[in-house]
Amino acid sequence: MAGGVGSRFWPMSTTEKPKQFIDVLGTGKTLLQLTVERFRGIVDANHVWVVTNRSYADIVAEQLPDMPRDHILCEPCRRNTAPCIAYVSWRIKSQDAKANIVVTPSDHIVTDTEEFRRVIAECLDFTADSDAIVTLGMKPTRPETGYGYIEANLSAQSLRNKEIFRVDSFREKPDIDTARQYIAKNNYLWNAGIFIWNVSTIVNAFRIYQPSISKVFESLLPVYGTEKEQSEIDRLFPECENISVDYAIMEKADEIFVCPADFGWSDLGTWGSLQQLSKQDLYGNACIGPDIATFETHNCIIHTTQEKKVVVQGLDGYIVAENDDTLLICKLSEEQRIKQFSEQDKEK
Repeated sequence: MAGGVGSRFWPMSTTEKPKQFIDVLGTGKTLLQLTVERFRGIVDANHVWVVTNRSYADIVAEQLPDMPRDHILCEPCRRNTAPCIAYVSWRIKSQDAKANIVVTPSDHIVTDTEEFRRVIAECLDFTADSDAIVTLGMKPTRPETGYGYIEANLSAQSLRNKEIFRVDSFREKPDIDTARQYIAKNNYLWNAGIFIWNVSTIVNAFRIYQPSISKVFESLLPVYGTEKEQSEIDRLFPECENISVDYAIMEKADEIFVCPADFGWSDLGTWGSLQQLSKQDLYGNACIGPDIATFETHNCIIHTTQEKKVVVQGLDGYIVAENDDTLLICKLSEEQRIKQFSEQDKEK
């Protein structure tokens, strides 16, 4: 899923080029490219599909040249994750009725790719010949209020895989006191928004729990893979309800399982999270860029990748970030105000 328009990493990310299409980590690869790369050995490049906004289709094609161009599915408007997932599921089913699918956001970070691949392989094996829906639950490391939670029933272990458990409930993003209560227990996991299922399973789930969405994509079966597909999607996609797959399917279906996992995951939603994930010097500074020097500087995230010599002195707890003709210097504690900066930039 690569249709998000977030600009939380402004000035690097903008509505014209959101964070999934930029090199946030300074590795020379975008988050989208890293997402596809971590599936290497599990999924062939010919079996990768990307659902995105039509305005980003050329960027996707440029960044993923080995992927078939007709595997870039273009949404004419934003309708949240349920219609996005329904579209690609019916499209894949039109080619392979027995396909096994992993759905993942394109803008998340995984630091232990080997463990990620092991977990994904286990889950794919679990869903291949069953009606189970599996979601990944990240083992929490702190009382986080920015993530939803999954309450796992650790006593209800799957007979086929001892690493997979039944889900008791999904919980919305909590306040800090509730998050602390979750952390005190061992059966609450962060909801990473990564799903594994057989294509028949998810299509049938939409038919049962979201018949109006199902009707849209079922009606398009004759045009998938033809020249008429995009025009028909443009016509009918806006009719879909704006709803997440969590509300649409996950909180309603019966055969829902969770696989607790620990592979260094983050949804990378803030500059602060990037600082925590990045390598830091002795003074807590995370420096991403080819030529950065710091003096009397502590607990900062400095992201300057455009070949300039950058010297920072006397800052504590700041964001320093550049992109083309824009330089941001902002307190980490005030980074929620970056949205205001980005919106002002868009108006200009």
